[in-house]
Amino acid sequence: MASILLLLLSSGSVAARELTCMSAQFKRPGHYILGGLFPFGINTVNLSARVEPTAVACERLYATGLIWALGMKFTVDEINNSTSLLPGVQLGYEIYDSCFEPVVALQPSLLFLTRERSAGIDVLCNYTDYQPRVAAVIGPHTSDLCMATAKLFSFFLTPQVSYGASADKLSNSELYPSFFRTVPSDKQQVEAMIHLLKRFEWNWIAVIGSDDEYGREGLSLFTNLAASYGICIAYEGVIPTDWLDPNPWEKLDEVIKYINSTQVNVIVLFSIDRPAQTLLERCIKKGLSPKVWIATEAWVMSDIIISIPRIHTIGTVIGFIIKGGKVLGFEDYVAQLFTSIQQESFCQASREWSRQMESGVLGPQCEHCNHMSWQDVASLVMHRQTYAVYMAVYSVAHALHKVLGCTKDRCSTVPIKSWQLLEVMRTLQFEVNNYSFKFDQSQSTNMGYEILLWSWQNHTLHHISVGEYENSLSINKSLIQFHTEDNKNPMSTCFSHCKPGQLRRVKGFHLCCYDCIDCPRNTYKDSKEDRFCIPCSQHQWSPAQSIKCWDRTERYLFWGEPLTIGLLILTFTALALSCLAAALFYRNLSTPLVQAAGGWMSVCALLSLSLMSISTMLYVGKPRRYICLIYQPIYTLCLSICFSTLLVKSLQIALVTEFKSCARTLLPWVTQRRAWILVAFCFLVESLLCLGSLCSAPPLLKYDYKLLPTETLLYCQLQSWLFFFLVHGFNSATAFICFLCTFMVQTSGKKYNIARGITFTMLIYFLTWIFFIATYTTIKPTYKPATQMGAILSTVLGTLIANYLPKCYVLQFKPDWNTLERFQNYAKEAPEDKDSG
Repeated sequence: MASILLLLLSSGSVAARELTCMSAQFKRPGHYILGGLFPFGINTVNLSARVEPTAVACERLYATGLIWALGMKFTVDEINNSTSLLPGVQLGYEIYDSCFEPVVALQPSLLFLTRERSAGIDVLCNYTDYQPRVAAVIGPHTSDLCMATAKLFSFFLTPQVSYGASADKLSNSELYPSFFRTVPSDKQQVEAMIHLLKRFEWNWIAVIGSDDEYGREGLSLFTNLAASYGICIAYEGVIPTDWLDPNPWEKLDEVIKYINSTQVNVIVLFSIDRPAQTLLERCIKKGLSPKVWIATEAWVMSDIIISIPRIHTIGTVIGFIIKGGKVLGFEDYVAQLFTSIQQESFCQASREWSRQMESGVLGPQCEHCNHMSWQDVASLVMHRQTYAVYMAVYSVAHALHKVLGCTKDRCSTVPIKSWQLLEVMRTLQFEVNNYSFKFDQSQSTNMGYEILLWSWQNHTLHHISVGEYENSLSINKSLIQFHTEDNKNPMSTCFSHCKPGQLRRVKGFHLCCYDCIDCPRNTYKDSKEDRFCIPCSQHQWSPAQSIKCWDRTERYLFWGEPLTIGLLILTFTALALSCLAAALFYRNLSTPLVQAAGGWMSVCALLSLSLMSISTMLYVGKPRRYICLIYQPIYTLCLSICFSTLLVKSLQIALVTEFKSCARTLLPWVTQRRAWILVAFCFLVESLLCLGSLCSAPPLLKYDYKLLPTETLLYCQLQSWLFFFLVHGFNSATAFICFLCTFMVQTSGKKYNIARGITFTMLIYFLTWIFFIATYTTIKPTYKPATQMGAILSTVLGTLIANYLPKCYVLQFKPDWNTLERFQNYAKEAPEDKDSG
């Protein structure tokens, strides 16, 4: 039984290998002819060895190209058998081999441009009425071939629709006005790759392209776009495609060497399948460690790539293929065709059609195809590129439908020029299997991409769809199993991602390699795309490594601060003591002690001290413009009143004790009512100085944004230190005169020494200002208002304690001391007017 089965299988195999008439299937007559350029073969003979322009032969059959050509044949037959698109019109076709070589593709391209029913191209000044052999051309497949043929067809404005050329240069409608394609341009594929790399956080990669138009332009597009997305290309290499080069293998080995040296784990391979096959075979032979390979649509599903020995060892392959629908009925059509081409009657009819289309120039196409069987192509029938061929034929058919003015019943069969068809195709919107398509600005139909993963199961390759890209990336990461031991995403970075609020500092040769440094204080960085730390506005702040700025709070001496509360307690103490002392002096105004101390002048001085105490509260709370103008004048004028009254008493004491010879002459000028003239004069001088200061250089309300890290300091700023020293210098001069007049005065033990109180008052004043200046220049600006308050309160309390409180003690607790005998030297200074003191 086994031997019988083996015999049957052997006979079936022999029958399958019998010569067929497949080579006669690529020509068919019709009202309008479509030209087709498909890669039936590969591996041409040595072109550089040609010494005569003879025909070029291809050595091997490319089965996938055969399937694409059958896709065009199927589509034309489907349209001819339909009564809806081109009723009454039969499309014909002539399909020729491009062999992946421009020199091969140019020969049938020239044939397509010959005048109808002839083998020659006329040389004319005007080709408007010229009728080429074909209405439109489908193909070729690669960008290199289209670069060569598109300019040729564009001269005659013959529509050319490629089903695979994706080079972005072909989008230039000025250079290639008659070129269209039913695939997206490489620009869309590059954008999809960039988004995929960003999604997996791969930013340290190698990019390799084939040394042809497709690879070179892909590299150029990718490198330009990658830089703007922060992806660093560690190495950029080219796969040689000219195997007549003296050292092609050395160049490949150099590519692999650089990949190893850069230690990248991700490689983008922008190549057609043949150069990609060469590189991958060399990588396997050299033992390149497994990588993540980002594949283009040109090789991700190539059968010659899949057939490489040990291809499963290269790592993880994630690729992009053009999204497309299924060509319904195509598989059955091809299977039936391979059955039919073994029947003599079918072959005779096919050869007759071929003879009708014979140009007399090119012989039968694809002699190798006659040796093919269904088993040889069964696995390739559902190739996705076939759908692009299907769409390309339908786009021309829909354009013919419009040009011929077709109705539901019939179309006219008038002769049309190719440029008339082109004019319609530029704005054409057509439907294929209920899906609407239109050529965009790049003369492409952008259907988007599907993302495929190579999955090896029992040494069998399966293509698993893991996502898609159409203006945005959608991917299911859970479906991807990487080549790593834990199946996790391999890292391929030159740097760790910087945290929010950190800036990249480039290191080394590669611009994408950097250290992460924190943005300094008062700057922020809220986006990964920002290349610099952005300064906060002056009313805002931020800590180091910040992603935003915060509004500054205002800083001044607040009412609720412990320091402020302590100073306010001193303020109310000084105010209370001043007021109580003034009331006590007023009640005992006619007594010898009060008269000796100055009488009404003492009351006036104590009231000025009360006002000085109140003025300290101007330093607390938010500064205002008017507060900056008045707080200094109030203090200096009140101090001037107090010190001028003490000046009067100091001069009286000096005349009585030290200058007795001239006392009778000069003493009336500092006693009685004339003494008030001196007080008024001092107050007037101080007032003029204050007024001059306010008019010439008034203090300004300032907002300091730099001094405090998170707050805005509000303070009153002096504009002129000259006026400041003049204003305070006059009071200091008054105090110094008082000190000189009183510090050497001696009295007997039975008498009260009023001069000593004035002396100590002035000493306290000078010490306060020395301490104030030393503290004010060193203390934090936040506490400078508190320092000013402390200086004023020290002056007030020092004056009260040194000069007035001892007298209050006598008035309240030692009334028996308040006699004329104890104060006769001071009381007799103004016997005529006790009010003057």
